[in-house]
Amino acid sequence: MAKRKQVKKFATVKRMLNPNDQRLKENQVKADAKKKAAEEQKVRHVETAASSLFFQHNTALGPPYRVLVDTNFINFSLQNKIELVQGMMDCLYAKSIPCITDCVLAELEKLGPKYRIALRVARDPRFERLPCSHKGTYADDCIVDRVSTHKCYMVATCDKELRRRVRKVPGIPLMYISKHRYAVERLPDQGMPS
Repeated sequence: MAKRKQVKKFATVKRMLNPNDQRLKENQVKADAKKKAAEEQKVRHVETAASSLFFQHNTALGPPYRVLVDTNFINFSLQNKIELVQGMMDCLYAKSIPCITDCVLAELEKLGPKYRIALRVARDPRFERLPCSHKGTYADDCIVDRVSTHKCYMVATCDKELRRRVRKVPGIPLMYISKHRYAVERLPDQGMPS
């Protein structure tokens, strides 16, 4: 007797659940319920602009500019060989006072010995130290919180996420590094709008 050859079956498909199966609908209902709960938890709140702001004009911003400096702004300034105070004065054509919060200093200290020059620059006596009274040392939250409560600051950062968050606060100009020099975004005109 000859052996019978076993041939592999082609085009066989694994058994799959029917898309109309009840088990799948239960999963879908659970997912929809989670989505609804997440949307209800989101608070949709738009802050009203302060009375000192008239269109894009911020009356609290004046010639001795106070510039809140972020960690990466100091690092990129050193990489681009820009002296912070002089670069700010060249950009703004006025006296500028770089301000640094305790959170930014703590962040620089955490970065370790690689950023010791940036830390030395941040401890410069020309920098104004701003004490923080909140918990944690996350500098971005600290800067956004300070800017939204006090409208007298400019923010100097190269962090895209922080710039996106600060843009939501009306009347706050942003300073960043472009082509090896400082540039300002949204600086309001100092004259009265017509």
